[in-house]
Amino acid sequence: WENYLKQHRLKLEKESKIMNIEQLRKELEADEGVKKNDKGNHITYFCSENVVTGGIGHMITEWDDEKYLQVDVEIPDEQVSAWFDKDIETVIKDCEKLYDDFNYLPEEAQLIIANMMFNLGYPRLSKFVGMKSGVDNRDWNKAADEMIDSNWYKQVPNRAGRLVKRMRALHGSI
Repeated sequence: WENYLKQHRLKLEKESKIMNIEQLRKELEADEGVKKNDKGNHITYFCSENVVTGGIGHMITEWDDEKYLQVDVEIPDEQVSAWFDKDIETVIKDCEKLYDDFNYLPEEAQLIIANMMFNLGYPRLSKFVGMKSGVDNRDWNKAADEMIDSNWYKQVPNRAGRLVKRMRALHGSI
């Protein structure tokens, strides 16, 4: 098995690719939710953690324009896109830090991990040691089992359940 994995990873090195970012955007829009006003414009809001958020799950921080620190403030589409691009750049860097072969994983695994990274952030996702071991060994069922064995699974059961099901569907692939 070790030999097979080594040979397969060598083959995959030639097939490195990053996931479809538009697909990830669609998934995150659904999972994070977006808030819009009656005019159809994005607005800032309090997320489930009572933090001011805007666009596609973007947590407003002191680095953002202070006008967005209040709720119900309209956000131009260009700003939503800029936040998303910056957030995804961070997510991908964090995924590559956690999984040194991230770009060689199946695209579906990349999408699942990036979704979780967006939701949890590096500090929390890096504590999913059993899941990481499952992914590293391409044992998708173990990775899924470890996803279930977490507080995250209880906190966001719909999202987590979908991601677990998708992780299990990778079984039989490498």
